[in-house]
Amino acid sequence: MLNNIRIVLINTFHPGNIGAAARAMKNMGLSQLYLVEPRIYPDEEADARAAGAKDLLDSAVVVDTLDEAISDCQLVIGTSARNRTFDLPIFDAHDCARKVVGEAQQGKVAIIFGRETMGLHNSELQKCNYHVYIPANPDYPVLNVSAAIQLVCYEIWQAHLKNDFIPQEEPYPLTQDMERFYEHLESALHKTRFIIPQHQGKVLDKLRRYFNRSRPERTELNMLRGILASIDETVDKLSATPTEKQQDKGSDQ
Repeated sequence: MLNNIRIVLINTFHPGNIGAAARAMKNMGLSQLYLVEPRIYPDEEADARAAGAKDLLDSAVVVDTLDEAISDCQLVIGTSARNRTFDLPIFDAHDCARKVVGEAQQGKVAIIFGRETMGLHNSELQKCNYHVYIPANPDYPVLNVSAAIQLVCYEIWQAHLKNDFIPQEEPYPLTQDMERFYEHLESALHKTRFIIPQHQGKVLDKLRRYFNRSRPERTELNMLRGILASIDETVDKLSATPTEKQQDKGSDQ
């Protein structure tokens, strides 16, 4: 189960923090480290800070985009010390761990940590299902990224040891399946002229946020894709030329 939980670091600029993250993970039984565009890696300082966890650095997966790091995950959780302008369900580190351990019984889970100076961009949090924070002194709540990783991993290890988790009742789609749905949804909304390219505003962002927050189950997503396919078929028939309609009528006969 613990092998289904990955820690994802985005644009880490200090290689020592990558090594410290690997050490924190190994302390708590985690081994799946993903690095999205690290500024400096590999590096001797990362190796030194990892101490006995260099094997995690050697097996770390380095990718160019966040999408690559989370495409095969069914649950994606973003970390942030700040409230953002859009609403995601929020967990503290303890409840986050219970959710993570429960879903990792059946699928892959990613916990994303952002840059040392600014954390995650809003566009990156929009790819998440939940937002996790670590309760801290409100006058100074920002932790070093490796310290935050240590605390989150500790809570996961404790939930694992105590068998204390939120059970998953139904299978959820992978992130890559949701991305295909969003592409299909955008196409259908353009076809029906619900949105037009020059004036689409924030409709797609708000719809993505809604579906990420509500998390349709796999069977529900299949139903939604079926609805979009039906819309495509209807719009295509309505927009067909008289010749195309006559050809369709002839083929039906």
